[in-house]
Amino acid sequence: MAYAALDYYGIDELFTHEERMVRDTVRELVTSRVMPTIGKHWSAGTFPHELIPLFGEMGLLGPSLTGYGCAGISPTAYGLICQELERGDSGIRSFVSVQSSLVMYPIWAFGSEAQKQKYLPEMAAGRMIGCFGLTEPDFGSNPTGMLTTATKTAGGYRLNGTKRWITNGSAAHVALVWAKLDGKVHGFLVPTKTKGFTARDIHGKWSLRASVTSELHMEDCEVGEDAMLPGVSGMRGPLSCLTQARFGICYGAVGAAMSCYDEALSYAKDRVQFSRPIAGYQLVQKKLVDMVTEITKAQLLCLRLGRLKEADRLTPSQISLAKRNNCSIARDIARDARDILGANGVTDEYQCGRHMLNLESVFTYEGTHDIHTLVIGQDVTGLAAFDG
Repeated sequence: MAYAALDYYGIDELFTHEERMVRDTVRELVTSRVMPTIGKHWSAGTFPHELIPLFGEMGLLGPSLTGYGCAGISPTAYGLICQELERGDSGIRSFVSVQSSLVMYPIWAFGSEAQKQKYLPEMAAGRMIGCFGLTEPDFGSNPTGMLTTATKTAGGYRLNGTKRWITNGSAAHVALVWAKLDGKVHGFLVPTKTKGFTARDIHGKWSLRASVTSELHMEDCEVGEDAMLPGVSGMRGPLSCLTQARFGICYGAVGAAMSCYDEALSYAKDRVQFSRPIAGYQLVQKKLVDMVTEITKAQLLCLRLGRLKEADRLTPSQISLAKRNNCSIARDIARDARDILGANGVTDEYQCGRHMLNLESVFTYEGTHDIHTLVIGQDVTGLAAFDG
């Protein structure tokens, strides 16, 4: 059955013509090119690399950036791209999010003109893949504790350290590695063929299986003077990148939730038990109504988030609120959808089980639910409940 996107409050009319056109184009892409194969990729633990050139041709990589081959669309349109991609799979949206928000954005915002010219057009076209090296084996929620170091040399810098849970890691041509130089955090663009740089995939995942997740290791990895991002130092650099990426996640989680709701509604209307379709029973209807309610609220959060970003009034704590809410409700909706599908919900014939497992990662990465709770708590009270 064809996908029918939920729009209970008529939010569609609040988007511009361009935003709707972008969304509908990506929606069709997901239907025609992602959905037929993503289940097999997820089961096999592989990423559909064949989609990357298509993403480039369609302007989906770094789409809200201007110049250097980027599309220059509105933040809301970018959010809707993430929504539609995650309707297909969280791993697909993660690839685009990392490429666009965590690698292309900092080059665009903090890079030299030479760095922008070298990397951005190639990345926008999908000919070059990037990854973002911040999280370490012992430092996730507290990135300021990172152990990766950069040491000044006669010709540039020497990097040593390990990064873990890095999306696109082993597929990347360049890694944006955050390291401490004389105690201050800086970003370094490291070609992955550099001597001393290795990437090893993390296997055994039961979440985000259609996504490349790696550990990066740098041992006396020498890069030139031109590797450092000159426009930023300190944690403002990586945190500003995460703000951009979390914005896309807020929309993406809604896409996963909409997918699960659509599948659960369709299934419940067709599945007959006792005397009627199970959609005719009160308990199932309550689950579906709860889904409609939470998705609608999350859609409105995203709409307002996009408009605030376009007006340059969006704060990181406002993004934390939407990331916290939308990932949480999406996870709950995926579980309820699986429940409505019964035993069928645990098979790869249906989507909800895959989304349910993927959302465990989305719920956790780029700021756990609890960390975003404390970020908002600090904002409303003025008191920090954690160090830093």
